[in-house]
Amino acid sequence: MKLFKKNQIIIYVIVLMLMTAGYLNYTTKTEKEASVETAMQMEASDDMQLADIGDATLVNSNEVVTEENTEEKNNTSNITNTTAETSNTTTNTSMDNNQNITKEETAKEETKETSSASSNDYFVKSKLERDTMYSQMIENYEKVLNSSNSPETGKQLATQEIQKINDTKNSIMICENLIRTKGFENNVVFVNGNSISVIIEAQEMKQEEVAQVQNIIARELKAEIENIHIATK
Repeated sequence: MKLFKKNQIIIYVIVLMLMTAGYLNYTTKTEKEASVETAMQMEASDDMQLADIGDATLVNSNEVVTEENTEEKNNTSNITNTTAETSNTTTNTSMDNNQNITKEETAKEETKETSSASSNDYFVKSKLERDTMYSQMIENYEKVLNSSNSPETGKQLATQEIQKINDTKNSIMICENLIRTKGFENNVVFVNGNSISVIIEAQEMKQEEVAQVQNIIARELKAEIENIHIATK
C-alpha cells in the first residue's frame, strides 16, 4: 500500500513536470513568434518610413526644381520682354530720329531748291529785261536809219549807237562767261554809261575773288576800277 502511494506520487510528479515543460515550451514559442512578428512589423514600419521620406524628398525636390524652373522661366520671360521692349523703344526712337532728320534734310533741301530757283529766276529775268532794253534801243535806231526824213548825220549817229550796243552786248556776254569760270554760275552785268554793276550769286566773296571780277570787267568793257560795283545776292 505504501509502495503504491509512492509510485502514484512519482507519476504525479512526472506528469506535472511534463505539463510544466510543455507550458514552458509553448510560452517560449509564442514569445519567439511574437518577437519575430514584432520585428517584422518594425522592419515594415521602417521601410514605410524610409519610403515616405524618400517620396517626400523626391516631391520636394521636384517642387523646388519646378519652382526654380518657373522662376527662371519667368525671369527669362521678363528679361526677354524687357529686351524686346527696349529694342522696340530704341527702334522706334531711332526711326523717329531718322524720320525727323529726314524731314529736316528734306525741308532744308526744299528751302535750298526754292531759294536756288528764286535766285535763278532773278538772274534769268534780269538778263531778259536787259536784252529786251537793248533790242528796243536797236529797233529805235533802225527806224531812224530807215526813215527818209532822217538827216544823214542822224543816220550816222544811229549806226554808231547800234554798233556800240552790239559791242556792249558781246562784251557783257564774255564777262558773264568768264565770271562763271571763276565759280559764280549765276551773275549778271549791267552797263549804264561809264558805271558798271555786277550782281553775283554768293553768300560772300573773298577779296581776291572781287579783284578777279574787277579785272575781267575792266579788260572787256574798258572800264575804270572805281566805276565797277560788285554786289552779292
